[in-house]
Amino acid sequence: MKFATRNSRRGMKQQRRGAILVLVALLLPVFVILAAMAVDTAWMQLVRTELRTATDSAARAGGKTLSAEQDIPRARLAAQDAAQRNDVAGAGLRIRPTDVEFGSSIQSRSTDKFVFTVGGTPTNAVRVQGLRTDRSLAGGVPLFFGRVLGVNRFEPQQVATSTVLDRDICLVLDRSGSMLGSKIAGLKTAVQDFLSELDNTFPNELVGLVSYSTASRIDSRLTTNYTTVRDQVNAYRASGNTAIGLGLADGIRVITGSEHRPFAIQTIVLMTDGIHNTGVNPTTPAAEAARLGIVVHTVTFGADADRRLMQRVAAQTGGEHFHADSSTDLSEVFRTIARTLPVLLTE
Repeated sequence: MKFATRNSRRGMKQQRRGAILVLVALLLPVFVILAAMAVDTAWMQLVRTELRTATDSAARAGGKTLSAEQDIPRARLAAQDAAQRNDVAGAGLRIRPTDVEFGSSIQSRSTDKFVFTVGGTPTNAVRVQGLRTDRSLAGGVPLFFGRVLGVNRFEPQQVATSTVLDRDICLVLDRSGSMLGSKIAGLKTAVQDFLSELDNTFPNELVGLVSYSTASRIDSRLTTNYTTVRDQVNAYRASGNTAIGLGLADGIRVITGSEHRPFAIQTIVLMTDGIHNTGVNPTTPAAEAARLGIVVHTVTFGADADRRLMQRVAAQTGGEHFHADSSTDLSEVFRTIARTLPVLLTE
């Protein structure tokens, strides 16, 4: 009896072993497929990351070259070269000239997102299509084990847009008699702070300088040599009447001069501490600025400044109006304007 019991137990164990072997045999192909899928999934994720990096790099390189050289063919070559320097699936990303597009990228007021328009103006953006599809130069990306499931390759694609808001800036500053004493000193400090902010930003901005009292004068044409601008402002002496309109008219001449960059956004910062009392009314040159697409930001300084007129001038051109009660406020206003000028972003 005991012998029979032992035999039956031994038989049950053998049956279990046989069942497990059958189960393993049945599940082994599933394990192989899952392992293959895991390997290919990791590979696909790596390639997508590489493609994202390469496409972003190409867009940034194109944007920076467009900013520095103001030349679309060179910017396109820079984008292609940057893409080629980044490996995707073991080889540099090759993109066609038609995969690099130029146009306008404008921030939507309702969503704060930048909307790219191919061929739009001003030309301030580069969009790069990074492709590893069958129609791309390098073709699709081979998979290691995908063929087990009948899939030999996958076709990732990425798009990156680099927007560079280059600006040519002209400062139009009040040095009339009402600026005597602490006000002229506060203006000099504010301009130094403005230029220091620009020193720390990309891209380099061209800055021009106009000052006005009874008459207006051009102190500096557009330049990247901010030392020239600083020296001119430090030499200011306050005297005379307040010809705001004449100063703005000269600012337009500077911002549209031969030094201006064709793809740059043109910006004038118009500052006064008083009331317009001689020469052409500033709304007249403001209308001309609006016609030319020049944005005029206006800054009033102190209790006696004509805020209403300066608000109207800014509104005419799509600019903003700022007011400063003190020299400390004036410096903060100029720093704020400088910080909002340059933007480089990739989407």
